[in-house]
Amino acid sequence: MPDLLEAVQLYFDSLYHCDTKMLNQVFHESSSLFDADNGKLFVEPIESFSNDVGGRTSPASRSQEREDEILLVDFLSPISATVKIRLRAHQNVFVDHLGFVKTEDGWKIVSKIWHLEKIVEIDG
Repeated sequence: MPDLLEAVQLYFDSLYHCDTKMLNQVFHESSSLFDADNGKLFVEPIESFSNDVGGRTSPASRSQEREDEILLVDFLSPISATVKIRLRAHQNVFVDHLGFVKTEDGWKIVSKIWHLEKIVEIDG
């Protein structure tokens, strides 16, 4: 399990720093992301998501306190797992279900279903 937790941490770090090199290390090149928050299915390939992340202002650059946590780890087999996480990026708090598969190169995210859980007011 330590290797899987390291992959989850890499995911957290990549989004906190908006680092596409780290992001592309943890996602499988064929993965896709899904959301239905607006009542309509939204599907985005990893390449598009990576480009989007690379164009964002990182929470790290604003010295935002980190708020990321693992809520659940569920192994389907020794080489596949689902991890439920919560993280905050600026005022947005997301809950993600990340589908992982262990490859020759380690644990890779093969799918992500995400949900915008809430928007936090920023003091200021």
